Amino acid sequence: MSGRIQYEAWLMALSLAGGAWLMMAYDILRLLRMAVRHNSFWTGVEDFLYWLYAAGFTFMLLYEQNNGVFRAYVVAGVFLGMILYDRIVSRFLFRCLKKAGKCFRMIGNRLYSGRRKTSKEKEQVRDR
Repeated sequence: MSGRIQYEAWLMALSLAGGAWLMMAYDILRLLRMAVRHNSFWTGVEDFLYWLYAAGFTFMLLYEQNNGVFRAYVVAGVFLGMILYDRIVSRFLFRCLKKAGKCFRMIGNRLYSGRRKTSKEKEQVRDR
């Protein structure tokens, strides 16, 4: 295989890995949104900043690795890497997080229900 083809294959692998990295960064943003509720304005601002970062990342990938020459397959590789990460890793990650969240809620409910009630709480139950 010629050196040029090896380089193009390496560039495609970098673009796939870069797309996975960008989607991982977006997953961190989604986790932040799950932990702290945002209104639609701040969600829009966060998405705008994320896409600026993604565009800058893709530009730097092309600039540093291919001397700034635009290659459509690199941009397609970034999107493909994002899609593959989202369909494989991200879905599995969020399923596990949902199960863990349910588990923590169940444990929290058990801990809360197992504690002794104060006399004030007992009176509130009797008054109902």
